[in-house]
Amino acid sequence: MDVLPPPRLRNIDVRRVDGEPSTLRVAGGALLGWGKAVTLDALIVGLLWLVGLEILRVPWAPLWALLAALFQFVPAFGGMLSVAGPAITAALAAQTDVLFHVAMVLGLYAVIAVLEGLVIQPLILKRTTLVPWWAALLGPIAGGLLFPPWGVLIAPPVLAVVFALLRRRS
Repeated sequence: MDVLPPPRLRNIDVRRVDGEPSTLRVAGGALLGWGKAVTLDALIVGLLWLVGLEILRVPWAPLWALLAALFQFVPAFGGMLSVAGPAITAALAAQTDVLFHVAMVLGLYAVIAVLEGLVIQPLILKRTTLVPWWAALLGPIAGGLLFPPWGVLIAPPVLAVVFALLRRRS
């Protein structure tokens, strides 16, 4: 006896009649590409944190770098979360000039945030999801202005899907 899916699900196919991938397949592929881009971005940011914290001689640098890489998966707020641990550790470990050590960690955060937001993330998104760099840069800003704070959070995956669907149409 052949088991068939319910009638509503029977007509769903991953390919259309003309052989082109379905909209769901294209959107899913775009989201998969976005996930790969975020993972690569997290690895690069974690490596930047590791190198920077080792240069500054912050205790437990590998732990803070790993946490910074994991926090990259939290859109918009992950970068801010990643600076708290190293700043507190630098302040507690500094024997003299505590403010200087904390300022150096905050400066490292600023450099990494600017590099990640203006260079790394747009280039990675362009390469893995074919989202233009200007859209990857301006999309979260526009999303945050139109739908705060959720627009910032969902803008990158939405951009990946929109540009994949636009690319399929052309």
